[in-house]
Amino acid sequence: MYQRNKWPNELNQILLLRQLVEAFDLMPDILFWVKDSDSRFIYANQYFLEHVGVQTQAQIYHCNDFDFSEPHIARQFINDDQKVMLGNRVNDRLEMNRLKGQEVAWFITSKRPVMNDAGEVIGSYGISRHLQKTSLTLSSMDALKVPVAFIKENYMQSITLTELAQTAHLSISALERRFTKHLGQTPKQFINEVRLENARRLLIETNESIANIAQETGFNDHSYFSRQFQRLFGKSPSQFRREHCTH
Repeated sequence: MYQRNKWPNELNQILLLRQLVEAFDLMPDILFWVKDSDSRFIYANQYFLEHVGVQTQAQIYHCNDFDFSEPHIARQFINDDQKVMLGNRVNDRLEMNRLKGQEVAWFITSKRPVMNDAGEVIGSYGISRHLQKTSLTLSSMDALKVPVAFIKENYMQSITLTELAQTAHLSISALERRFTKHLGQTPKQFINEVRLENARRLLIETNESIANIAQETGFNDHSYFSRQFQRLFGKSPSQFRREHCTH
């Protein structure tokens, strides 16, 4: 007969926590990781291991993002970690990630601080959903796969809600509802962030002027581009280039 126990002792709490963390291995579309205060990996779920190209926990233990991602992307991840540990949460943010030698992939990411019993911040953890492998693959969400792909292929051009809705065979209002429900943002916000992520990539990978990059990523107004870049990344395009340029 089941007997109600008191709250588990310290050892049982550790075992319980381990079981809860390992539950993320049951989610094939979720990347989950835990880092220490120096942004070194302490734990990651199986999908994360596959994502970065390793097989065991030991291969990521005490590594950081520079070991698995391109330098400018790794810097952004680690900068985020520091901000999160200072109290700034990341909520459902669109992020571009490209592993070494691989194509660009898009994720929706949330991050939080890890605290000890004394309430001190000792690290961070996060969850990312791969847009190509998450609920967008379900039949009820098929209508979003087409406009998302259209945006990723045509972000450098003017995109109207009318033509975007037509690609998905939806009304504009239905399209907006689906984006808000499943991606946490409107189509216009999604387009804007895809453009900004590609602008960030070009600032690192090319020597083109900031004005040209703004034009190439769909921003006709240079000052608007700079304001939006500052809002998303916390620094101006010129500041970002100075701090992250490696060539």
